[in-house]
Amino acid sequence: MSELLHNVEFWQYLSIPVVAAVIGWVTNWLAIKMTFYPLEFVGIRPIWGWQGIIPSKARKMAAKSVDATIAKIGTVQEIFDQIDPHVLAEYVIHNVEPRTEEYVDELMLKEYPTFWENLPSSARNMVYERVRKSTPQLVDNLVDDLSENIEGLLDIKGMVIDRLAADKRLLNQIFLECGDKEFRFIVNSGFYFGFLFGLVQMGVWYFYQAWWVLPFFGLLVGWATNWIALNVIFRPLEPRKIGPFKLQGLFLKRQREVAESFCHIVTHEILTVGNIINAILNGPNGERARNMVKKHIKPLVDETAGMGKALTQVAFGPTGFATLKNKVGEKALEISSTSFNNPVFEKDRAEAVEKIMVERMIALSSAEFQDLLRPCFQEDEIKLILVGAALGFAAGVAQFVFVFGQQLF
Repeated sequence: MSELLHNVEFWQYLSIPVVAAVIGWVTNWLAIKMTFYPLEFVGIRPIWGWQGIIPSKARKMAAKSVDATIAKIGTVQEIFDQIDPHVLAEYVIHNVEPRTEEYVDELMLKEYPTFWENLPSSARNMVYERVRKSTPQLVDNLVDDLSENIEGLLDIKGMVIDRLAADKRLLNQIFLECGDKEFRFIVNSGFYFGFLFGLVQMGVWYFYQAWWVLPFFGLLVGWATNWIALNVIFRPLEPRKIGPFKLQGLFLKRQREVAESFCHIVTHEILTVGNIINAILNGPNGERARNMVKKHIKPLVDETAGMGKALTQVAFGPTGFATLKNKVGEKALEISSTSFNNPVFEKDRAEAVEKIMVERMIALSSAEFQDLLRPCFQEDEIKLILVGAALGFAAGVAQFVFVFGQQLF
């Protein structure tokens, strides 16, 4: 045994599977890192450099993710219904009513300071009271109107894609959290599969010591470990029973766990009440939504002004009165956009939406469900495999020259 341990050739041969294992681990680790990082391009375009595959194609990857999930697990109406329009209305009323005087004063002092400051306090109080009494019905009517027309007002797919395309960190987070165990498996399996390939490589090298054997097996390890790991993650698609064993792709086995993780991120980071209201008011159909708000505000202004119609007409004139209506509408839009910044309310509504999304996502078929993570590996997969193969080849050459002391030519 002592003689064997002091035999240089023994250690040279033993290094073959060890180096192969390291190659497998490093190439798979690098493949994962290159998939997600760096977030922005580093290097000199177009000569040299790199940007993570996911961040470099953020909009395309976001669209694939949405098509594979949100587009299949909930309509716009269903998601808005889960937020519950009536709860939404109650929340707005609860927040607006205590600040009625503040909102009215802010608007009037900005637009008509002289008129408002000289108006008797009794008249101002009548305005406050009229606005306060009218607000609940106004908000209820407005929310009902939005709910009935929500399909034409809110583009959830576009909303999510825009957010993820703009926030590459969040896009990465979704893939990394949903595929955390699979990515760790890919990296670690590279070591084990690489070691097994190395044992075969060692046997071949013992009988046939051509210069290309070690580089070739290095290339093979860099390519094959990645390929095998991907197939173990996504195949077989459906559970298969082989003897006492039940086989299915690792990612597909975790459908419930992944669904919970994905839906939590989406509902708490993207499909929040505040973001949805902002998308309604400022999205592609925002002008239509804003006009709806102003339409519901108009009767309030007419009724309030009607209490002192003659005075109002003298003070503002026809044009000024129309301007006042418009300003009140704009103030209502401003309040709508800034009212939903309560973390407790946001969390409560997010959990309501999350619940139905998780249920729907768990019900997806395995073929549909795999599309959540599969695009990570399909997009420019050949580049990652070639990088792994090149590194493996280089390591094989280094092993041939420095470990075995051979010359290439």
